[in-house]
Amino acid sequence: MEHAQQPFFNRGPTAFARFLLFSLLALTLVVADSRFRYLVHIQQVVATVVYPLQRVALAPAGLLERMSGFFSTQAQLTARNNTLEQQNLVNAAALLRLEALELENARLRGLLDTRASGPQSAVYAEILYSHRDPFTRRVIISKGMTDDVVAGQPVVDAAGLVGQVTRVYPWASQVTLITDKDMTVPVQVMRSGVRGVLFGVGSDGVLELRFMPFSADIQTGDKLITSGIDGTYPAGLPVATVQEVERNAAFMFARISAQPAAGVNRYRQVLVLTATTALPENPGFEEPAPPRKRGRKGG
Repeated sequence: MEHAQQPFFNRGPTAFARFLLFSLLALTLVVADSRFRYLVHIQQVVATVVYPLQRVALAPAGLLERMSGFFSTQAQLTARNNTLEQQNLVNAAALLRLEALELENARLRGLLDTRASGPQSAVYAEILYSHRDPFTRRVIISKGMTDDVVAGQPVVDAAGLVGQVTRVYPWASQVTLITDKDMTVPVQVMRSGVRGVLFGVGSDGVLELRFMPFSADIQTGDKLITSGIDGTYPAGLPVATVQEVERNAAFMFARISAQPAAGVNRYRQVLVLTATTALPENPGFEEPAPPRKRGRKGG
C-alpha cells in the first residue's frame, strides 16, 4: 500500500505572518466599532442569535436557585416573615410621613405657582451576567428594545444608582456601572449642597470625588446624591457615601474617596428609569441684524 509522501518544506504563510495578519484585523475591527460604530448592527444580530444559548446556559443556575429556595426550612421562612413584617411596619410609618410631606409640598407648589414633576416610570430587569472584559465594570440585563429601553437611561436598585444603559439589544441591554473607570456622575452633598463630579476608578467598592478645592464643605460620612444638572440622572438619587477626605497642601485639590450606595456587585434585581426629564430649551443668541446702507441724498 502506498502512502502519500509528506512535503519536506511547509508551504504557506509563517506563524508570525498569520499573527500579524490577525492582529491587524482585530485592531481594524476595534477601531471600526469604537470610532465609527460600523459593527452595531452586526452585534445586534449576533446578540439575537446567541440570546437563546445564553438563556439555556443560565437555566441550570436558575433551577438550582429555585430548588434551594424550595427546600428552605420552615424556621428560616418564619424568621424571614417576622423580619419582613417588622420592616413593613417601619416602611408604613415612613410612607405616612412621606405622604404628608408630599401633600405639603403640593400645597407649597400651588402657592408658588410652580410646575410639579411628573411620575417616574421604570422597567424591572434582572442581571443576567457580568461583561467578559475583566477591565470594565459592565453587566447584561434582561430587558432591551422590546421593553422600550434606550441607551442613556439610568439604572437603580433599592439602595441607589447602579449605572447607565450604554448599549441596547432586542431582548437585552448592557449597563455600565458607576464604578467603571469611564463613568462620571454629577453629584451634590446632601448636607452642605456642594456640587461636584464623581468618577469611577475601575474597582467595585471605590469612587472618587475629584477636583474639589480645600475649602469645600465635605466631611467623612456625607451622603452624595445626584444633582440632576446633566439631564441624564434624576435629582436626588443616592449615589455614594464619603469614606475619606485627605487634604494635602502639596496638591491643588483634596483627595476624596467614597463608597457606592447601591449594590453594584451584589444585587440581581434592578430598575431602568425610562421617564426622561423635560429640560428647558437652550437659549440661543440671535445674530444682530446687518446695518442698513444709507442711500445717497438727492441733489
